[in-house]
Amino acid sequence: MSDFKYLFAYSIPLMTLVSISSDGIMTFATPIYAFIFIPLLEVILKDYDTEYSDAQKNKRLNNIVFDVLLYLNIFFVFALLVYGLFIMETKSLMTYEIIGILLSLGILMTTNAINVAHELGHRSAQWERTLSKLLLMPCLYMHFYLEHNFGHHKNVATPEDPATAKKNQSVYHFWVISVLKQYQNAWQIQRNILKKGNHSFISVANDMFWYSFFQLGYLGFCYMFFGMSGLLFAMVVGVMSFIFLETINYLEHYGLVRKKLPSGRYERVQTHHSWNSNHIIGRIVLYELTRHSDHHFKANKKYQILENKKQSPQLPFGYPTSILLSLFPPLWFWLMNSRIPKDKTQ
Repeated sequence: MSDFKYLFAYSIPLMTLVSISSDGIMTFATPIYAFIFIPLLEVILKDYDTEYSDAQKNKRLNNIVFDVLLYLNIFFVFALLVYGLFIMETKSLMTYEIIGILLSLGILMTTNAINVAHELGHRSAQWERTLSKLLLMPCLYMHFYLEHNFGHHKNVATPEDPATAKKNQSVYHFWVISVLKQYQNAWQIQRNILKKGNHSFISVANDMFWYSFFQLGYLGFCYMFFGMSGLLFAMVVGVMSFIFLETINYLEHYGLVRKKLPSGRYERVQTHHSWNSNHIIGRIVLYELTRHSDHHFKANKKYQILENKKQSPQLPFGYPTSILLSLFPPLWFWLMNSRIPKDKTQ
């Protein structure tokens, strides 16, 4: 399949545009597409493995098209967000139509804002990391940059990581614990960074203050241009986006744990400390996020060269189906608990 298969990632913004521009049931076009149409495609289409030679990896890494495909999401995300808020504020809509548009925007923010921010946040260039934070702003989750890069990747699959779900922990309990603890951890990480740089807590070097400032400024912009209802809609979209994100976090490491060594430290992160999903449509739409095992094994590895690691535990379904199943804890536990490697259980 051509490298331009990643253009399919823009299918979510396209369906969001359909949702915002439509009436009636079509305002739910994005959730219908994401949670019904994509799972059906993943049943029909065959998965395939890709192992790249060193020459192929270098060629893909030096191809700027893969980066441009990420950068274009910034325009789509903010254009559709503003358009959606404008439509909900100015158009006479039924309550269920507003819910459809809000769900559509929440899915868009998860797939094409947070997910792309996650990819860019691992880049070495400062300006790409800045773009990452910009995409996290409307999701009200800018602290994710700090906690994910300096917390989650260090502590994944250990009790110290709130973004690793324990065996038999419901997704609903996980949402609360993960959201609150990650925010708390982000502040602690910031304190440690300030201390190492000999900066005081009250300092322009405190990024957590800047994150709060920019997010409040964004919400102020929404209130100024779209009124109180626009502010509330923006807040709902932000909360939806990070709840979807935390549900994905829930899937990615459910029940897996790293062994504690006699030294008191944990074993190095390996590919079997993340659930892998090689279902083709979800892979493309999420810029290979579902090849999560390889990502955690080498965090700075760009999406276009991530590979399916067969030694990793495999999700039986793609991300959209798995998200829906996780909402029914007894069914999720029945499906997943027996799949957890016996020596990798929390």
